[in-house]
Amino acid sequence: MRDVAVVIGVLALINVLAHFTFDHATTLFVPAGALALLAYARWRGFTWNELGLARSQHRRGLKWAAAIMIPVAVIAIGGALLPLTRSLYLSDHYDTVSVALWGAFVIIPLQTVIPEEIMFRGVLNAALTRVASVRVVYLAGAGLFGLWHVSSSLGLSESNKGLTDLLGTGVAAQIAGVLGAVIVTGTSGLIFIWLRRRSDSLLAPMAFHWAVNATGALGAALAWQLS
Repeated sequence: MRDVAVVIGVLALINVLAHFTFDHATTLFVPAGALALLAYARWRGFTWNELGLARSQHRRGLKWAAAIMIPVAVIAIGGALLPLTRSLYLSDHYDTVSVALWGAFVIIPLQTVIPEEIMFRGVLNAALTRVASVRVVYLAGAGLFGLWHVSSSLGLSESNKGLTDLLGTGVAAQIAGVLGAVIVTGTSGLIFIWLRRRSDSLLAPMAFHWAVNATGALGAALAWQLS
């Protein structure tokens, strides 16, 4: 349990430093935190296989990645094309094509997908797997992943036009936005953990995570162009 406690404590510290210190602190602290946790795991004797990063696991992970990315992209882009759901894509963060492309292929992989998968489906999953049942691995891993997104979703209802129209503004809207983000990301965490265990590779949840976030960014730019 010592390793689980250390990993959770470091995750909490990274989250606070990333969101409550200075502008764009996530660019520094999230990737650096992932590297620090990976180094800690190796120092504590976790194998590359336990972390889902062994060379022997790559081929199977890539097969899963290829099967995952296409349907996710079709669903996400389709949502931006449909008038009924288009407004939910209108995020201020990706209101131009150039910003969306930079986000999808640089910021999202390096600042979000790779670090978060290393921390949660890599190190945290490995630490939990050593001491807990499969049910606890799923519930704790997904729950903590949902809570990880509380800080980043504090302004969600104000930065997304569709959500602002749906939820309104003010404290109640902010709380609703945060709760919605925690539920969605927690549920996503369950899927990511399932992919990690089913494929026996970290590459599969990385691919799904990237596909959801990146196509969401590209879908937002498309939605703005069509609005």
